[in-house]
Amino acid sequence: MLNFKEYIRVVEDFPQPGIRFKDITTLLQNGEVYREAINTLKEQLSDLKIDMVAGPEARGFVIGAPLAYALGTGFVPIRKSGKLPYRSIEADYSLEYGKDKLAVHEDAIQPGQNVLIADDLLATGGTISACVELIERLGGRVVAASFLIELSYLHGREKLKDIPIHTLVTY
Repeated sequence: MLNFKEYIRVVEDFPQPGIRFKDITTLLQNGEVYREAINTLKEQLSDLKIDMVAGPEARGFVIGAPLAYALGTGFVPIRKSGKLPYRSIEADYSLEYGKDKLAVHEDAIQPGQNVLIADDLLATGGTISACVELIERLGGRVVAASFLIELSYLHGREKLKDIPIHTLVTY
């Protein structure tokens, strides 16, 4: 297995002093490594029945959509408030640098569907908790969450309680 950490650039003091931003663009630019990352995440999920993959804007799209394709499922974009054209529901959340709202179309997930949440990074768990809330309000069941990176020192996993977490790299 590849050492995916070698393909992730760490940018000091971005977006503010003291933050060591994990930049996945360097991984995404390498087609072979990107493909291997998606395939490895897919392999981690082989024992789960997944009907749909959901990913939060924006980097969740670049992980979730190809993962949905690899799994043979549909993809649900979870967007920032005001970005969806059809009737939607919203959830407030806190992130590392402030507060925001996420939204999903009210018909994006059907009751009883097994949903995987995919994103680039698990930090504090605020964004993913809002995704869980939205999916559950639509009647979906979150069966797992997949990430390229987990920042374990921010304890986001604890916020997600019983949801199985799959990651490629831990800091």
